[in-house]
Amino acid sequence: MKSRSESLIRLKKFNVDEKRRQVMQIEMMVADFERMASELDQQIEIEQTKTGISDVAHFAYSTFAKAALQRRDNLLASANDMRGKLETAQDQLAEALEDLKKVELLDQREHQRERDEQNKIEQAEFDEVARQRFRNR
Repeated sequence: MKSRSESLIRLKKFNVDEKRRQVMQIEMMVADFERMASELDQQIEIEQTKTGISDVAHFAYSTFAKAALQRRDNLLASANDMRGKLETAQDQLAEALEDLKKVELLDQREHQRERDEQNKIEQAEFDEVARQRFRNR
C-alpha cells in the first residue's frame, strides 16, 4: 500500500510542478509581450518626433509608425489573450495543489492508522508479558 500511495503522491507532485511551469511560462510571455509593446511605443514616439507628424490619419504619417502601431496592438491583444490562459492555468494549478494535499492527507491518515495498529500490537504484547509475570509470582 505504501508504494502505491507514494507513487500517487509523486504523480501529483509532478502534476503540480508541470502546472507551475505552465503558469511561469505564460507569465513570462505576457511580460515579454508587454515589454515589446512598450519598446514599440518608444519607437513610434521617436518616429513621430522625427517626422513631426503624430496624427495617424494624416496622409504623410510614417508607414513605419503605422506598422509599429499595428504590431503593438497585436502584441497587446496577444498579452490579453495570454492573461485569460494565465487565469485558466492558475486555476488548474490550484486544483492540482488541492489534489496533492488530499492525497498527502490520506497518506498521513494511513500511516497514522498503521502506527496505531502497531502500538496496539506492542501494547498487547506488553500486557501478555505482564500477565505471565503476574501468574509466575
